[in-house]
Amino acid sequence: MTDARLERDFPVTPDRLFAAVTNPADLSRWWGPEGMALGDHTLEFTKLGPWHSVIHGDEGRTMKMSGQVTSLDPPKSVGFTWAWHDENDARGHESHVTFTIVETADGAKLIIDHRDLQDEDQAQGHSRGWTSTLNCLAALFE
Repeated sequence: MTDARLERDFPVTPDRLFAAVTNPADLSRWWGPEGMALGDHTLEFTKLGPWHSVIHGDEGRTMKMSGQVTSLDPPKSVGFTWAWHDENDARGHESHVTFTIVETADGAKLIIDHRDLQDEDQAQGHSRGWTSTLNCLAALFE
């Protein structure tokens, strides 16, 4: 197993950043890498329980992921499980993601810890995906 960790500073308060990464209205505006569109979803990280999302890319590419919100400590952190679904909608290997919010001198920092990934290739793929997704989150605040 391996992990991926990303950090990004945002020019907003910790409370605003926490809302952006947990509430459905904000999540629906930035969830997924650049060039992907959010489809069917139950993205809500404001309470414990299940979630899922489907994202669509150009050329008909569709990806589904799901999990459970496992921890919630407003406005500091939210944790959830994550698994990709295959073409038959079967869940694959489950990993765990934690979003941690830290106050900075200029706003707030989001730390993404994606743990228990199967191997280094998967960690690199998630790092690329999260980096692109963080660009979408940054656009939310522009």
